[in-house]
Amino acid sequence: MTTVDGETARQPVLAVVGPTGTGKSELALELAERLGGEVVNTDALQLYRGMDIGTAKVPVAARRGIPHHLLDVLEVTEEASVARFQAEVRAVIEDIQSRGLRPVLVGGSGLYVRAALDELEFPPTDPEVRARFEELGRQAGLEGLRAELARVDPDSAARLGDARRMVRALEVHQLTGRTFASYLPQRAYLRPTVQIGLDTERTALHAQLRARVVAMAEAGLLDEVRALDTAGLRQGRTASRAIGYAQFLSVLDGESSLETAVEDTATATRRFARRQLTWFRADPRIAWFDAAAPALADAVLARL
Repeated sequence: MTTVDGETARQPVLAVVGPTGTGKSELALELAERLGGEVVNTDALQLYRGMDIGTAKVPVAARRGIPHHLLDVLEVTEEASVARFQAEVRAVIEDIQSRGLRPVLVGGSGLYVRAALDELEFPPTDPEVRARFEELGRQAGLEGLRAELARVDPDSAARLGDARRMVRALEVHQLTGRTFASYLPQRAYLRPTVQIGLDTERTALHAQLRARVVAMAEAGLLDEVRALDTAGLRQGRTASRAIGYAQFLSVLDGESSLETAVEDTATATRRFARRQLTWFRADPRIAWFDAAAPALADAVLARL
């Protein structure tokens, strides 16, 4: 463990990002093992206890004895909160670095990654204030909301086109006196960070994603969904809508066959991977690697 001016030198944060199905978890394990690090989850759905097969969560026995943080911290009935996650993940990163180890973040939930890494501030919320502006929208319509927003936040009034976001902008101004745009994220790291992005050829990725869904079904995803349904899965706004879980709930309800659920899940997963790639490709700070490249970990370490 090195020191600088008598203090422990802090290892930069390493984040492995990219579309689902590209092998991020395996690479993160390899890097954590070779760099002396601990793994930190940034996948919003892997926060949920019991959502294992359908989220491709690395089993405990396959974690090589490396500590993993922020897995299995929510019940499926709870709603995930990126603001809450931000406070928790930053505390975990601080703890890992304070022990002279390397935090290795891994996950494809773009906003959660940025909440962990960037100077990103989340405005407060208040159900009563929001309800008041929602009522204004019902009575005065979209243009009534726009007129009210133009009075306090002209830029947002001109830019936003839907009632939900206008209500949020009005709520933010009411609670903070600040414009909605003042909370928009900047690409500025909170602490020294390296982001590694994984991608691969589209046809190969699509085939891998379908094969993974088939493997999930064979591994007992339907039984997992059935058990979570008993535990209140349908009560959770976030968990119940997760890809795979929503489709397999329809099987339990007799509205879909297992085969159809597999195909629908594979299709939804491909679309999700495309959205993830669009999100992460917009960040010029990410160093990209072909997930199918031989000796991938060696290539990443050489870049580091």
